Order: sequence, then structure tokens, then C-alpha cells
Amino acid sequence: MKNIRPYIFSLLIMLMVTFSSCQVIGDIFKAGMWTAVIIIVIIVLIVIWIFRKLGGRR
Repeated sequence: MKNIRPYIFSLLIMLMVTFSSCQVIGDIFKAGMWTAVIIIVIIVLIVIWIFRKLGGRR
């Protein structure tokens, strides 16, 4: 599990290809402003957590 970066990059590429960002953002804001804020905060926290896991051990 030392070399996990290729898996994360492939996952991110797969997500970018499968989701249309404009549609996803539009659907989130249709659900409500507070729902959108909560989802965005969760996504940002997950991304920060992933970068800390990857960048912490050099």
C-alpha cells in the first residue's frame, strides 16, 4: 500500500469523466443552499485528509 497515488489519480479521473460538474452543482443547489454548503465542506475536508495522508510521509 505504499504506492497508492496511481489508484487515487485513476479514481479522480474516473469521477471527472463520469460526472458532469455543471449538472452536479446544479442538482446540489436545487436541493437547497444549506445542503450545498454541507456537501462542499465535506468534500473539501475529504480532499484535505487525502493530501495529508499522501504528503505526510516523505
